[in-house]
Amino acid sequence: MLYSPATPRAELDLSLFWSVVLLLSIGLVMVYSSSIAMAEAEKVSGYRMNYFLVRHAIYLAIGIFAGFIVFQIPMALWQRFAPWLFIGGGFLLVLVLIPGIGHVVNGSRRWISLGFMTMQPSELMKLFTVLYAADYTVRKAAFMHDFKKGFLPMLAVMVFTGAMLLRQPDFGALVVVTTIAMAILFLGGLNWRVFAGLVILLAISFVALIISSPYRLQRIVGFMDPWADAFGKGYQLSHSLIAFGRGEWLGTGLGASVEKLFYLPEAHTDFLLAVVAEELGLVGVAVVIGLFVLLVHRAFAVGREAMMREKYFAALTAQGIAVWITVQAFINMGVNMGLLPTKGLTLPFLSYGGTGILMNCVSVAILLRIDFENRAPSSKIESKVRR
Repeated sequence: MLYSPATPRAELDLSLFWSVVLLLSIGLVMVYSSSIAMAEAEKVSGYRMNYFLVRHAIYLAIGIFAGFIVFQIPMALWQRFAPWLFIGGGFLLVLVLIPGIGHVVNGSRRWISLGFMTMQPSELMKLFTVLYAADYTVRKAAFMHDFKKGFLPMLAVMVFTGAMLLRQPDFGALVVVTTIAMAILFLGGLNWRVFAGLVILLAISFVALIISSPYRLQRIVGFMDPWADAFGKGYQLSHSLIAFGRGEWLGTGLGASVEKLFYLPEAHTDFLLAVVAEELGLVGVAVVIGLFVLLVHRAFAVGREAMMREKYFAALTAQGIAVWITVQAFINMGVNMGLLPTKGLTLPFLSYGGTGILMNCVSVAILLRIDFENRAPSSKIESKVRR
């Protein structure tokens, strides 16, 4: 929605704000519901059934506090430091691969221990890619139709990023980061012939990566017919589908899921939506999807208004965040519903996870900051940046 100077306006986009608040609230409740059995079985001293709830609430509090700080930072500063943030993210991707520093879980080296929590560099890299791609596109605007000057430099850094993500391995993050970069370049005016060629090339590359990796190929086979090996390759998907089937229209009731009782792996992270479907039914899933649609719609609207005001970096950043949320949520939901092969991506704003929740909150704070600057007089913003 675009506003004229004469139109009274709120300080923030309330639709965007409340959609995020509701998603985070639903996530807090569902993380608690889906993790009770696991926490009780592990008998974590001091917490028991509340273990994951307490930790998720702490992550959420840290994310909200970080978001409040980030909201105070003008977009001009984000643009100035975007290349350095991307370089720092690349350094963390290298650091996590070093034995003794990178923490291994289920065969993947994706985490760096910070003592009180673990940090996942690939989650930081999603936001850093948004900022860097937006800054790069603005700086190279005159060369977006030139393959050599406009695209090759970006391709080089993304190949490095992709190689580091595959070493972890984190194929899901690679898909999200690549989609973010491609979408921002396209929205920024990349030659459509180059874009079409790259889409075809990326599709071929992803197929080659799947075929060349036995465990990825097994996931594809399990996805095609999960019931053929329901206790093996199709185990996660078959139990996710059972959860959706049990939920029917209105669900079995909050806390009444059976699949979360050690039948459905990663119920509080990757497969949280399946628990939502079982306990809250089709209505609950529809509410979650509706809130994501509202959030993404408002994010694109914020980006569109920034573009109308010729704030190109802010516009591409808002649209990049919208693409990030859309792609990751779509993949997670698709996996839970059996529309896509199993992939280790969490559901934004809902799933349990420290770095993921933190970066979700930070990204929304940046969206709100862009919206705030759209509404505020530009002279006031510029004076604050100079000070």
